[in-house]
Amino acid sequence: MEATAKARFQRISVRKARTVIGLIRGKNAAEALEMLRFTRKAAAPIVFKLLDSAISNAKVKSPELDLDTLKITTVFADKAPDRFMRRWRPRAMGRATQVTKGMTHITLVVSND
Repeated sequence: MEATAKARFQRISVRKARTVIGLIRGKNAAEALEMLRFTRKAAAPIVFKLLDSAISNAKVKSPELDLDTLKITTVFADKAPDRFMRRWRPRAMGRATQVTKGMTHITLVVSND
């Protein structure tokens, strides 16, 4: 039984999200929650909330599910379109350059296999 949770348009760069995702890939769900609780990275609270949501989705699908059997099977971060977060920075000689803020789609799948 698989359960999926997605966090779309998160205001963090893909590179920062992937460092935290790499920590929990393939781990037990309870162990991953404890790791994320004490990880001092900007993406840790986002991924913690996402993992909690995936666990809740799994419990809705199967109420007799045991948390100790859940494992993170798939987790990945993709670049989201950042056309909403474009900013301009003044440069020399009256010019301006564009500053694009990073946005991320994070997908997490847990299963009890």
